Order: sequence, then structure tokens, then C-alpha cells
Amino acid sequence: MSHKRSLHLVSALAIVLSSLFIAEASDAEPLTSVFPGMPTVTDDKNLYGDAGANHFNPAVQGALSRVYVPDLRSNNVYVIDPTNFTVVDKFPVGRSPQHVVPSWDLQTLWVANNAEGRTDGSLTPIDPKTGKPGQAVMVDDPYNMYFTPDGQEAIVVAEAHARLDFRDPHTMALKSSLDVPKCKGINHADFSIDGKYVIFTCEFDGGLAKIDMVNRKVLGYLQLEKKGMPQDIRVSPDGKVFYVADMKAGGVHLIDGNSFAKIGFIATGVGAHGLYPSRDGSKLYVANRGTDQIHGKPLGKGSVSIIDFGSRSIVGNWPIPGGGSPDMGNVSADGKYLWLSGRYDDVVYAIDTDTGSVKVIHVGMEPHGLTVWPQPGRYSLGHTGNMR
Repeated sequence: MSHKRSLHLVSALAIVLSSLFIAEASDAEPLTSVFPGMPTVTDDKNLYGDAGANHFNPAVQGALSRVYVPDLRSNNVYVIDPTNFTVVDKFPVGRSPQHVVPSWDLQTLWVANNAEGRTDGSLTPIDPKTGKPGQAVMVDDPYNMYFTPDGQEAIVVAEAHARLDFRDPHTMALKSSLDVPKCKGINHADFSIDGKYVIFTCEFDGGLAKIDMVNRKVLGYLQLEKKGMPQDIRVSPDGKVFYVADMKAGGVHLIDGNSFAKIGFIATGVGAHGLYPSRDGSKLYVANRGTDQIHGKPLGKGSVSIIDFGSRSIVGNWPIPGGGSPDMGNVSADGKYLWLSGRYDDVVYAIDTDTGSVKVIHVGMEPHGLTVWPQPGRYSLGHTGNMR
């Protein structure tokens, strides 16, 4: 049996296991109308309910417990054992690795190497059961990557071209493209609770783009601030409000997704950047990078703000001791640690979610979108683990 055929059989088995897990988790009243082929929403009050602490899909059985850290300037991935907070491996990948992205079927971690300013972008697959990389696939400008809610296509975010490339989720063969011309710096996204639309941030246009996933067309654009720089975006547990981190504004915009209108703003800290829901879906951790500049300095005024989803207000703040640059990452499977890259300090932070105390692990040059693996959840919509 060929290696490629073996991988496809493993992926098919994983999808079957995922389907069984999804069916088992569907005792609650589901959301009736969703994107065709998307798993049912088991709780329309908390779409993160199936990604609760240690609520693993059987498809991740055998995956090593690791944190994978892409280092943008040293073109490698550091591997951390989260049980003892030590680096246990390091391997080279393509140029300018930006994010480590879990696949929809949870069988592959893709390193998005967008080769900034060049044409030799690639995706490097990592086998989460061995923690080792495979053969890279050449892909044009993969700054970030998401997946259609049914798992049938990968959505490669070609940032430099203001374009979304829909690809085969296993081979990464190009199937179609969608131009989003008024969204310069298109990079981060999240989906509506029913999967029928997705909102992307436009970093260099200070706005957002709303995409109809069913008909594959741009529904419209929303200007946030003329000098804004929107970064990560996450939807509230009930699916009603999208939270958008804005690095220049120093806080989070609140967006009504259905009407596509701004309804509020929460000031958090300097350089608001990454957004991560707690495992119980009650809070949102906001990584404030400590600078509103694209190229910052070490030991900035970095911090993490905690937003309560219910009251839409700040309920806590954890400064990085001595300064730092918390950027992107995710929450541990048990919810006890928030893992974030220290973008301009060449470190990773493991932040205790009870006390805010910080452990620091040294890695390569300019770490960016790290992922924690395995994570709870039925499937991944991409980025560093937008799990549902």
C-alpha cells in the first residue's frame, strides 16, 4: 500500500470517528439550519461547548501532547512538551512560517509558510502522532488557513493578493479562488454559528469583509477605523457578536454579524492582537502585544485582558512581568494554561489561567501563530485551532 493511500485511509477513518463523536454529542436541541454538510450545532447558547476541557474527539487518540511554535524569522518550528515546559525538538520548515493550523479532520497540523515578499510559499504537514514534519506542498502565499464548515475544502488566505484560495484539504490542489479586492491585508477570520458566512479582518484597510459561504461571494465591507489595524476575530458563544482585536485602537470592536454593524468597543491594552475563548466558553482572553507597530521592540507593555462574554466587560488583566509581546496561540486542553508566542522577545509564555502567573520558554526568532495539540473539539475551522 502506498504512503499516500495510507494517509487517505487514515483520514477517512478519522472522519468516521468524528461523525460518531458528533452524533454522540448531539443530545441537546440542535440549530436546525446550517451550512450544508456542516456538523450540527449541539448548543446554540455555547458553540464552544463541544471544545470544553478535555472533551477530545476519538480522532486525536495517539497524538503527542505538544506545543508547536513557528518562528517567522528563523524559518523553523520549535516543539515544546507542555508537561514540563521544555523544548524537546526543532525542525526547519519553509520561509516565513506564520501559523500552525490543525486540519478539519484533526489528523494533520499544517505550517503556513507564506515566504513574505517571495513566490515560494508552502505548507508543511506535521504528523501529530509523531511530532515530525512531512514533505512540504508548494502553495502561493499561505499566510493563514481555514476550512469550510463541512471540511471539504481548505481556505488558504493569500494575504498579499487579497484573495482566498479554496483547495483540496489533503493534497492542497487548487479548486477555485475568490478575490476580496477591498480587503488589503486579509488574514484572520471566524464563522457564523450556522457556518453560512465568514468575516475576515482587513489589516491594512482598517475594516472587515463578510463572505457568503454558500454562494461564495463577497457580501460587503465594514470600515472600523480609518487608522485601525484589525487582527484576530472570534464569535461569541451564542453566535450573535463578533469580537475583533484592533492593534492600533488598543481594544476590541463588537460587531453584530447578521446586520454587519459595529455595536460597541472594549478598550483592553496596547496592541490588542490575539483572541482565545476559555474552555468553558465564559471568557475571552485578549493578547495585547505591547506595541501598535508591525515591527515592535522587546519588553513592551504586553498584557492579557480577560473579557466576560456575558457582560461584555473586562474582568481581569495580566501584565507580562518585566514587559513582553504576547501575540498568538491557544488555550491548553484542560483550560489551565494560555499559551502565547512572545513575538518580539523570542519566547513563549505559558500563563496560568487561575493566577495569571507566567512561565517563559525561549524559542527561535519572532515566534508567531503557535498551536497547542491535541485540543478538545469535534473539528477544526483552522487558524491555530478554532475548534467546535
